[in-house]
Amino acid sequence: MDFRDSPQEAEFRARLRAWLAETAGRFPTSGDEYWARQGEWHQALYAAGFFGSSWPKEFGGHELPPVYDVIVDEELAIAGAPPRPSLGYLVQGLGRHGSKELQQRFLPGMINGTERWCQGFSEPGAGSDLASLTTTATRDGDEYVVHGHKIWTSYSDVADWCLLLARTDSEVPRHKGISAFIIAMKQPGVEQRPLQMISGVTREFGQVHFDGARVPADQMVGAPGDGWKLAMTVVGHEREPSTLGYAARYGKLVRQLAARLDGPAPDDLAWAAVQTEMLRLHVRRRLSEQLDGVVHGPDGSLDKLLMTWVDQSVGHAALAVTGTADPELLGSYFYSRAQSVMGGTSQIQKNIIASRILGLGV
Repeated sequence: MDFRDSPQEAEFRARLRAWLAETAGRFPTSGDEYWARQGEWHQALYAAGFFGSSWPKEFGGHELPPVYDVIVDEELAIAGAPPRPSLGYLVQGLGRHGSKELQQRFLPGMINGTERWCQGFSEPGAGSDLASLTTTATRDGDEYVVHGHKIWTSYSDVADWCLLLARTDSEVPRHKGISAFIIAMKQPGVEQRPLQMISGVTREFGQVHFDGARVPADQMVGAPGDGWKLAMTVVGHEREPSTLGYAARYGKLVRQLAARLDGPAPDDLAWAAVQTEMLRLHVRRRLSEQLDGVVHGPDGSLDKLLMTWVDQSVGHAALAVTGTADPELLGSYFYSRAQSVMGGTSQIQKNIIASRILGLGV
């Protein structure tokens, strides 16, 4: 396979590299300050023409092949810049399941960063087993009234809008009674409570209580009961490494850890180097498949497991090389422990692979 840039890709990469040389250093890359300024970083990337590369022009994207997103991710990592805000799974969910009116109203602000979003899926009793969610939305005239409790809601404290899953019918099988809504976060009946993570970050996650919050009926995404279809689209894209842009960052961190050594590399670092190269090549293969029009469904669970293994391998390597002396690397190690839970636990991914890819137990 030939991974070299075409002339057009090389020009794009050079232009991006020049922009990052002037801009990247102004933005923090980790901790609470990063999360506080992520919206500003999003808008800076978009204004320079480096966000939304592969999304439709009619909504503010550039409609380029997905390789351009990978170029952006690689160059951000090389420059030590903050990662590209991960909104692709929400864009895919709304783009595939939302009406044209909802797409025209909400996708431009989502893509250009003028409106902030969060994802209201997980609940205290419904994480990996998402179909057991208990948040309800009850029809009241032209609106739905929402009651329930969401948790691990990224950006909830700054979000303008939430892509929310709620149960609208308790009389049908649980997968069929879930609907999706676009609900305003800054309204009566919405209470947000931040969650401090073990890594020390306090602004990334939150829990959200809905107590009589209202959402117009025409802001339901799809038809009543279509929420599970949307959820599968969203989590399928959320689990693909090619859309998350971390492969290049893992490789850079492994090289930085190797540069700190005075003697032989510990086994954890050697294994992390193998894992990061495996993920890099896997992402390239996925990209090639995307360019050929291949659409992945349950294969996203394979991608998610690979991401988890690599993230945790790199986290262990950082701990082996620096111990607890580097607070930022220690925070990365703690964060890596959550990879096997976020986006669906590793056990759930293995179940999906067994049942939907290998056909076991069918």
